Amino acid sequence: MQPHDFWQTIHPAGTEAEPFADAFPARLADGRRLLLPIRSLADGRHGLASLIVNQASFAVLSALADDLAARLRPLSPDVVVGLPTLGLTLAAAVAERLGHSRYVPCGTSRKFWYVEELSVPMSSVTTHHLKRLYIDPRMLPLLEGRRVALVDDVISSGTSIVAGLRLMAAIGVEPVAVGAAMLQTERWRPALADLSTVWPDRVVGSFSTPLLERTTGGWIVAD
Repeated sequence: MQPHDFWQTIHPAGTEAEPFADAFPARLADGRRLLLPIRSLADGRHGLASLIVNQASFAVLSALADDLAARLRPLSPDVVVGLPTLGLTLAAAVAERLGHSRYVPCGTSRKFWYVEELSVPMSSVTTHHLKRLYIDPRMLPLLEGRRVALVDDVISSGTSIVAGLRLMAAIGVEPVAVGAAMLQTERWRPALADLSTVWPDRVVGSFSTPLLERTTGGWIVAD
C-alpha cells in the first residue's frame, strides 16, 4: 500500500496469516478489518501498528466513532472530554453519536484567559517534548457533577491519558470511562495503574494491537 492509502477503508472480515509485510490487520468487533502501517521502533527489531485518525477517511472515522460510542453508551456519559491533538477529532464524533450537542476539548495552546492551576504537564509517545495540557475555565460548569468520558485516539504508553486524568482530578472530576480507537499493546496499563488501580478497568477501545517483531519474512506478533 502507498502511505496515503492507509486508514482509508474498512475491509470486510477475513484472515491474514503472519508474517505481515507492511500492514497489520486490526479487527473491529464485527470482524471487519482496518489495515494499519507498521512503524519500526528504534531498536530495529520491534514495531507497532500506527493510527493517525485525522488522516482517516470519513468512512473510517465514522466506523471507529460508531464502535466507540456503542462501547461507551452503557456507561451513560453526560459529556465527552477530548484530548489533543488527534483525540479531538474522534471525541467530537463520539459525542455526536451519543446524542450530545457538544463536547469539551482540552488543548496544549494556552489562551490568555487560561490559568496555570487548570493545567498539567503532558508528553506523548509521538511528540516526546514536554508541553502543558489545559482546559478552558469557561468549560468547568459543563463538567461539574457530570458523568465524563475521556477520549483519545490511541492509548500507547499511557502518558497522555494520565495527564488527562490528572487534569480531570484538578477540577474535581473522576471520569466513568476512558475511551480510544486503538489500544496499542499493553504498555499503558502500568502507567494507569500507578495513578489508581481503578483506571485500567475503565478503559475501552475499538481494537487492540500487539507489539510486533521483525523476522526475515516480515512482522510477527512478539512473544
